Amino acid sequence: MAALAFASPSRGQDAAVASAEQQAAAVNDAAADSAATQDDEIIVTARRRAESLQDVPIAVTAYTGEALERQGAVDITDISDTTPNVTLETSRGTNTTLTAFIRGVGQQDPVAGFEAGVGLYLDDVYLNRPQAAVLDIYDVERIEVLRGPQGTLYGRNTIGGAIKYVTRRLADDPTLRARANFGTYQQGDIILSASTPITSGVRIGASGARLHRGGFGENRNNGLDNYNRDIWAARGTLEIEPSSNFFLRVSGDYTKDNSNPRNGHRLIPGLVSGAPILDDVYDSRAGLNTPRQEIEAYGGAVRAELKLSDELTLRNILAYRKDKSFAPIDFDSLPAADVDVPAIYRNKQFSNEFQILYESSRLNGVAGLYYLDANANNIFDVVLATTSPIALPGLTASTYGDVDTKTWAAFADFTYDFTDQFALSVGGRYTHDKRNARVIRANLLNGPSPELGGRGAQLGARTSDFTGEETFKEFTPRASISFKPNEDNTIYLSYAKGFKGGGFDPRGLSTAAPDLDANGTREPDEIFDYFLFEPEKVNSYELGYKASLFDRRVRLALAGFYADYKDVQVPGSVGAVINNVPTFVGVTTNAGKASFKGVEAEMTATLLRDPTSGTRVNFTGTAGYLDAQYDEFITNVPGTGPVDVADSRRIQNTPKWTLSGTLDVATRVSGGELSASTTLSYRSKTYQFETPSPFLDQAGYALLDASLVWTSADDRYTIGLHGKNLTDKQYITSGYQFLLTDPVTGVPLRNAAGNVRPSLGVEGVATAFYGNPRQVFLSLGVKF
Repeated sequence: MAALAFASPSRGQDAAVASAEQQAAAVNDAAADSAATQDDEIIVTARRRAESLQDVPIAVTAYTGEALERQGAVDITDISDTTPNVTLETSRGTNTTLTAFIRGVGQQDPVAGFEAGVGLYLDDVYLNRPQAAVLDIYDVERIEVLRGPQGTLYGRNTIGGAIKYVTRRLADDPTLRARANFGTYQQGDIILSASTPITSGVRIGASGARLHRGGFGENRNNGLDNYNRDIWAARGTLEIEPSSNFFLRVSGDYTKDNSNPRNGHRLIPGLVSGAPILDDVYDSRAGLNTPRQEIEAYGGAVRAELKLSDELTLRNILAYRKDKSFAPIDFDSLPAADVDVPAIYRNKQFSNEFQILYESSRLNGVAGLYYLDANANNIFDVVLATTSPIALPGLTASTYGDVDTKTWAAFADFTYDFTDQFALSVGGRYTHDKRNARVIRANLLNGPSPELGGRGAQLGARTSDFTGEETFKEFTPRASISFKPNEDNTIYLSYAKGFKGGGFDPRGLSTAAPDLDANGTREPDEIFDYFLFEPEKVNSYELGYKASLFDRRVRLALAGFYADYKDVQVPGSVGAVINNVPTFVGVTTNAGKASFKGVEAEMTATLLRDPTSGTRVNFTGTAGYLDAQYDEFITNVPGTGPVDVADSRRIQNTPKWTLSGTLDVATRVSGGELSASTTLSYRSKTYQFETPSPFLDQAGYALLDASLVWTSADDRYTIGLHGKNLTDKQYITSGYQFLLTDPVTGVPLRNAAGNVRPSLGVEGVATAFYGNPRQVFLSLGVKF
């Protein structure tokens, strides 16, 4: 997929800036076909105002909706292949939960209590939880990826970066768009969108999507398709614009995912049953199918803008979102009830953001207030029915976690142009995060909780009954200075401090809290400190250069960065035996120090442009290099005490190299334009967890995609043929591992026979989830 480092804004994104809308109309068509080297000025809104990308002192990559459609993008994770130092993937054991990392910063664990390290915004509304966040590509104007800490421009502070998903603004004339995809694995997608003006200044629109695909593999235990897709989605919009000084947008969206459970592939034979490794990596023998997999998510937003004068604009964004996920996850992927995890995730949030935007010839900026009231609630059981060394039929470890987040913040960011060449930007943010948590753990007999479809009854006293409250406050500044020797070159130097609040581990076990006083009793403060993890902080420095070269036939963006990261939150869970009863224990570590340094490069070049024949040849290349390492990682080693194991720990989901190259050739054919493009992307070795795993860590690999698209001269009809992962590369994206390991090196321990030893369950858990295999599909599009 071609990475567009330059994109135009939707009119609704900054409706108060009329000149930007006029520019956007001119630029949009050029950007859509990846011809971002045209002479038109390239406009983005990365700093909450419309401005040329050439002037923005931020590392940002943008993709237009038209370009994504031409490349056959299916969901938001597809842009990961061509965005340097970015990892976006579907979380392990799920269909729609997002795992996102930018420059080594992110969050892999989706349970309540752990905040995202990368902020995801849907039409400027921050999505507080990762469930239902693998957004499908439909009705999208553009996607922007901002790398590095964000907080002085956006509603929620995000320590790693931000991803902005922006839907299309409604047109002034009646419009109808239809798109269909048909391909391998019984793929059949239909996407419709329509809008019309009701009266002068009032428009309504709606869009819907039916996304279907058969499985890449099969669950050989119950016959269900594995890795299938069964989604219904809809979006509605009302826009009121009685004059150029006022704009109101009311929008709502709904998604229902009825896909089957996504079950993993065992990488080791069953340690007791001897179950062999299956030949097809997309096949599974998982036995759990309760509760039935189902995800429902919906939300609404009201966006109002009032232009008080040529310089001053007021904006308010009010939003509410809610989602619920039923998720059966079979960790060991075998029929027996051994490390089966039925789960329900519930999330809801209310947010309001108020902004004051100021624009003049020399001073430009934004100031705002942000409020978020969110709740994340999950219940999940770990069924260990075949595990207990004593007679405990249907043994299950049950967990209930409920986390409330109330946060408010004040932020501002302003740029002053001293001359046409020199500009200084300064910003700051004060964040106040309050976290309340309730964690209940108990052992059950006779299977899972009734809420999860079982008949479990509590065994003895609760193993955790924890209530905690903590407030985290931080001021995070940002500053940058930019120099433009001429209109085609920009050099900038920036500093930003990032912050992510702490919280409470929702999987903690009170009986596992360390007895620091060694008095034989776990005091309340010891239990509180055991559940609590501290905030993360990062100081990030960046030096960048952006240029338009060779009569603007080549556009280049380079960035070098260094980040000093402290108190890195590393959540995890391990198997344990408490009072002779097997269970699992949540373990969240604040790794003391980490450092990230790297380089990013993006280039778009017009190699050939012949107006007579309409032939053009474009090349887009991206490169990311990231040296990420822990400098201090203290862990307690039994019998030894605190030990710094930084040398044997790795930054998860962060390859050292991310590379891509796209060649796009277009010419006139049959009264329209035929475009042929191919993209080769590469990711070097990726570690799944902080300790290396010989089973789950993915060696470097390359993916090859290609598209052939014909577009009519009036841009009304499109016919495309798309191929994804054409070499059918098999690569691991995530997984589970519960094996006994060396506490220092993390290397799995083996018995005298050379077999690995389980830490949870009896069969051993080393289960992987894979990226999509080769897919080929035909796309048909029409616009009226």
